[in-house]
Amino acid sequence: MTPTTAAPAEPRTAVVTGLGIVAPNGLGTEAFWRATLAGESGLGPVTRFDASRYPATVAGEIRDYDDESLIPSRLLPQTDRMTRLALTAADWALRDSGLDTDRLSEYGVGVVTAASGGAVEFGQRELQQLWGRGKEYVSAYQSFAWFYAVNTGQISIQQGLRGPSSVLLTEQTGGIDALGQARRHIRKGTPAMVSGGVDAMLCPWGWLPQLATGLMSTEADPARAYLPFSADARGHTPGEGGAILLVEDAVHARDRGATPYGRIAGYAATLDPAPGSGRPPGLRRALEEALRDARLTPADVDVVLADAAGSPEADRAEAEALNAVFGHRGVPVTAPKTLTGRLLAGGAALDVATALLSLRDGVIPPTAATVRPDPALGLDLVTGSPRETGPRTALVLARGHGGFNAALVVRRDT
Repeated sequence: MTPTTAAPAEPRTAVVTGLGIVAPNGLGTEAFWRATLAGESGLGPVTRFDASRYPATVAGEIRDYDDESLIPSRLLPQTDRMTRLALTAADWALRDSGLDTDRLSEYGVGVVTAASGGAVEFGQRELQQLWGRGKEYVSAYQSFAWFYAVNTGQISIQQGLRGPSSVLLTEQTGGIDALGQARRHIRKGTPAMVSGGVDAMLCPWGWLPQLATGLMSTEADPARAYLPFSADARGHTPGEGGAILLVEDAVHARDRGATPYGRIAGYAATLDPAPGSGRPPGLRRALEEALRDARLTPADVDVVLADAAGSPEADRAEAEALNAVFGHRGVPVTAPKTLTGRLLAGGAALDVATALLSLRDGVIPPTAATVRPDPALGLDLVTGSPRETGPRTALVLARGHGGFNAALVVRRDT
């Protein structure tokens, strides 16, 4: 008798049940979403430091964040602005999900966040103390407050979450990669994960490395500084903020009566080949692998939230990848990040949150700043006003300095 072989079990499904958003054009999920649909920009002249000595003077700043009312006073001297924003976003995501973490096992909820360079504003201040006044004036909190894993650590400590925790450093793809890692933990049996990315580097020490890439816009007019997929594209504008999401096992969410924003259907990450190799960039492969992972075809995708680098060469490369997979003007493409700037490790997570809100409300937010897309790129870029097409599947793309590429597919089934 031939022994029967059991079919492999389907992996656990990861859904998103909570959002916490801190963005230059809106604090809180609904404030951000209203501003995004209305085309309200958070870009403006830099005020957090004197940027007049630098060629770039525009950024997406969060101007109405009151940390003294949102963060316990004992944490203020030991945290950077980046970490305070992350703690606020994580708290809002957990509240939004309705998850009572006390009802789970001690290790039932973990934390995975993305980081780019750590808490540089805190680090700059302490370096100034060291070289300006002496070592006795350096805060003892410098030992951990600057660390790139500090957001994961502080969220875990403050929320009492002792499940699997880590940090990913993949530059501006980090928010997607963190969510991909969170899904892995869900599939391994962890009921819920706090994941995403929040970044804040609006200080001279954070500004200079970004200028050195040569990719930042030096346009002084905030309305014209960041124009991805336009013939007038001249670089990107940086910003601060991001999003933290509550990723949960679908069965666990169902059993407690939670309503997911959507499920993480597919994920992939690739690296670009070395310069001069003659091999194509890796974005298209990430896109195709994410669709394969989701068991979907290009025809199933209703909207793409683009990486939208804002430089002619990078925009052209992204357009070529999209046209190769979807065809000429084959899918609506949008880049709401024109209202916030590129948020380093926080940007991709905010794009995923935006995609989930788009699926929830059946509307595609516009690429607000770009009025006339470059027709040579062959993209169906959503501009002007929101497009009410009832999307059910969204693809989010991200690229990071150093050759990182990531793609995430989110889908709303009901």
